[in-house]
Amino acid sequence: MTAGFLLFILGFAALALSIVGVSFSFLNWIDAAGQLLGFVIRILMITGGIVIVYLTATDWRRQD
Repeated sequence: MTAGFLLFILGFAALALSIVGVSFSFLNWIDAAGQLLGFVIRILMITGGIVIVYLTATDWRRQD
């Protein structure tokens, strides 16, 4: 669950910072192929984080 939160927070922060024109130094490789691909990767980071958190919070043993 922690990985999902980290992925969501980093993706959201990277997206917000890219709007201002700033980026995290360890995520500079995202924009190497272009700004559109960088935007898509940031959106995928946010979505992936939400999916991971949802899947880890689901109780798979209890099925009604």
